[in-house]
Amino acid sequence: MQDNAPQAFRPLGDMAAPDGSGRVIIENVWPEIDGGRTPVKRVMGEEVEVWADIFTDGHDIIRAEVLYRAEDEKDWRRSPMSFVENDRWKGAFPVAKNGRYLFTIEAWRDVFGSWVSEVQKKKAAGQIVTSEIKEGVGLLIKAAKRTTVLDRILDRVGKAAGGSDEQLGMLLDPFAAKAVSDSAERTNLSRYDRELVVISDRIAARYSSWYELFPRSMSDDPARHGTFDDVIKKLPYVQAMGFDVLYFPPIHPIGRTNRKGRNNSLKAERGDPGSVYAIGAEDGGHDAIHPELGTFEDFRRLVKAAKEHGLEIALDFAIQCSPDHPWIKQHPEWFDWRPDGTLKFAENPPKKYEDIVNVDFYNGGAFPSLWYALRDVVLLWAKEGVRIFRVDNPHTKPLPFWKWMIREVNLLYPDAIFLAEAFTRPKMMRALAKIGFQQSYTYFTWRNTKTELTAYSTELAGEMGEYYRPNFFVNTPDINPVPLQTSGRAGFIARSTLAATLSGAWGLYSGFELCEAKPIPGKEEYLDSEKYEIRAWDWNRPGNIRPHIAALNRIRRENPALQDFRNILFLNAWNDAILAYARLTPDRKNCVVVIVNLDSHNRQDASLEIPLWEFGLPDNAKIEAQDLLHDSRFTLHGKVQTVALDPIERPVLIWRLIPPAP
Repeated sequence: MQDNAPQAFRPLGDMAAPDGSGRVIIENVWPEIDGGRTPVKRVMGEEVEVWADIFTDGHDIIRAEVLYRAEDEKDWRRSPMSFVENDRWKGAFPVAKNGRYLFTIEAWRDVFGSWVSEVQKKKAAGQIVTSEIKEGVGLLIKAAKRTTVLDRILDRVGKAAGGSDEQLGMLLDPFAAKAVSDSAERTNLSRYDRELVVISDRIAARYSSWYELFPRSMSDDPARHGTFDDVIKKLPYVQAMGFDVLYFPPIHPIGRTNRKGRNNSLKAERGDPGSVYAIGAEDGGHDAIHPELGTFEDFRRLVKAAKEHGLEIALDFAIQCSPDHPWIKQHPEWFDWRPDGTLKFAENPPKKYEDIVNVDFYNGGAFPSLWYALRDVVLLWAKEGVRIFRVDNPHTKPLPFWKWMIREVNLLYPDAIFLAEAFTRPKMMRALAKIGFQQSYTYFTWRNTKTELTAYSTELAGEMGEYYRPNFFVNTPDINPVPLQTSGRAGFIARSTLAATLSGAWGLYSGFELCEAKPIPGKEEYLDSEKYEIRAWDWNRPGNIRPHIAALNRIRRENPALQDFRNILFLNAWNDAILAYARLTPDRKNCVVVIVNLDSHNRQDASLEIPLWEFGLPDNAKIEAQDLLHDSRFTLHGKVQTVALDPIERPVLIWRLIPPAP
């Protein structure tokens, strides 16, 4: 027998709301990474472009806005979104200051706008719309109760005959219709179910040129330890090459226990200065300065002098300690001890670092006191005027620590920038960027072929570009790239050009401009490394590429297209040894074309395409161009051009395209 009794229904709960919120669907929001867990990154002065799929049932007109505010602001600001196609909408909002912003989206059914659309269609079809006109007047009256803006419109409409064409004309007037829609109740107002985060950094987070040197080698005498005053004397040298960040490896006291000798030998000879990464001695730890470099007053004078030369000082933050570090006696609970009571030294088998011990972030007595101590080290140097920190091996420390520490520092110093020196697995490198690092080292050093460089730069410019800012270092004290060991001067020119024009941020370790490449045989390491000894450089060594480095940094300053990395456009070049690409600003007012011979030993010829289509020009058009390395102007005729790049005479070309005036 069929049971006709009414069925019991579950409560509506959050499945439906009486005001119809949720009736307008908002989904596929962009930019949104990892469901909103990962902030996206921009620099001050940029606009954040927001996209979303927005739709509802039926045929009603809908409207949408981006809501945004700085994190320290209480009230939301609003920016309208516009319909693109196929339920896709877009909007934008500016990030005007350094810090964190929140944004979300609201959308609603525009009842008056829907009425306008409906009545216009009926009128065009010759239908009588008297009743619809009265309906429109009712909507006007209802909206006018919410604001005085509509008083004049309401007064005029009220004086016209009810249901007349005169009334209809007044209601359909574009100004009046917009005013009513703007003031009317937002029917079925729906909000995206999460607030997304944008981190707005200063421009140096995306665009900067780094020069790394060891202060102790700046005396130009291998028998005398350099000082901060010696570095001050070298500032004009660095400034002349056009760099804006001067980066030092650790400047702290160096331990003596198990001190490394030259070329990383286990036994130090008398007078060997040791590795700067074996931090800590009786003179102090991470909050102290190596006495032979100078005092805090000397350091402050250096910071001031650097600023006068257009340079910002960056310091290394290396969380590792010499066995002589004061923390080991003061806080033994912060370290890892073996069962026999000895300290556990740092290892990366088969490598061993006998002069270094690591802290233990989660040891019973280390949390949270160690975390606070490390944070306070960074805050101390920030107070001394340092706002850029290159972090050594962050991938070997807990991600929760970095997320917390960077946030803590940026709350007090929102202009502080942290560069992750992590050459490790791709997911870990991405994770470091996602949890707060404003810049990241990359695999650029090991991307050498046309296919490798194209694929890697394209990957960085894609979704990764929303949170991962690359810094293309051409070399480091730890990395003497194998291709440069035999490439000669042409290879150094090519690699510096690639780094400076593929990435917004790039850097080199001193000696690169001198084409220094002598390796430890069979290794990707420098012979007589400055990590373990004081070097004296011939800064005017024959064959140096200082003028080319200066030209690269000048070209970067003068061309906004080279100050981002997400605008890469690779060009067809029919030779695998020739890499060609363009960098363009969104308005196409600045376009730089770079052509590089990847073969440092042989001349290479190629036909390649010039991106005339980006300016709406036909394939047979002509366009003016400027050679930015040699300051000459010429005219290119047609899309396909032929170039010849000789590694001795001209291994690279950098052109600025000058489109015709509109």
